[in-house]
Amino acid sequence: MQRDIAGIATALPGDAGELARLEAACFAHPRSEAALLGEIGQPERYLLVAAKQAGELLGYAGLEYVLDEGYLTDVAVFPAVRRQGVGRSLLLELDQRGRALGLSFLTLEVRAGNAAAIALYRSLGYEEAGRRRGFYTDPREDALLMTKYL
Repeated sequence: MQRDIAGIATALPGDAGELARLEAACFAHPRSEAALLGEIGQPERYLLVAAKQAGELLGYAGLEYVLDEGYLTDVAVFPAVRRQGVGRSLLLELDQRGRALGLSFLTLEVRAGNAAAIALYRSLGYEEAGRRRGFYTDPREDALLMTKYL
């Protein structure tokens, strides 16, 4: 089922509070509103938000880039709207922006046990490129490095 996404846009300072709420719903060590506010609008960085027509935040994704290398920093979708195309839409938008920037690849880290996210990344052309043992805490888990060559 595809979620009714009104659009994907670059995060604005006024989004920081809702992004912090999303982080708290998704991550064991969420970033604060102040930390997220500090990321919004930084050069060589995108924070994109997906929202419904009414402006309700559904999810967000981040990308940092250096020279021709792209690093996905976060992909987060509220639990109530997962598996409805929100994450896929955000990743496809980052892919387009990466290509427009002339990036050679996009890479990310994902918990080795996050089968749903790994399946999504694979469906979009990401391949396992390595493993970081014990990378995550709460709970301790390996990270898979996944890369997509553009």
